[in-house]
Amino acid sequence: MIEITVLNYLLSKNLSVGNDVYAEVPKDPPDKYIIIEKTGSSRTNRIDQAMIAIQSYSKNSLLEAMELNEEIKQAMDEMPQMDDIFSCKLNSDYNFTSTSTKEYRYQAVFNMFY
Repeated sequence: MIEITVLNYLLSKNLSVGNDVYAEVPKDPPDKYIIIEKTGSSRTNRIDQAMIAIQSYSKNSLLEAMELNEEIKQAMDEMPQMDDIFSCKLNSDYNFTSTSTKEYRYQAVFNMFY
C-alpha cells in the first residue's frame, strides 16, 4: 500500500516532528504532527498512480505548520530515488486550517506513480 510506503519513508527521514507521522488523527495529538491520506488512485498498464495528501498540523502557529509543510515537500522531492517509486510530483500545497478544531494546518498534495 502506497500510504504505508509514504508513512514509513517519512518516519525514516528524521523530520522535526520525530515519530509523529500518522494515517489518522491520534486520540491525544501532539503539538505538531503529520497525517498521510490517499485521496484517489488508478492503474493503467500495471502502473499504479495515487494522489497523496500530507497534512502538517500545528497547535502553536500557522508559521510552524508552513515550516513543516516545506520540510515535507523537501523530503518528498527525494522520494523518487526509492526503488518502488517511479515519480513523485507536487500537485499543490495550501493553507488548510481546520475551522472545527482551530488547529493550524497546511496540506501538500502529491501525484505518485509506483
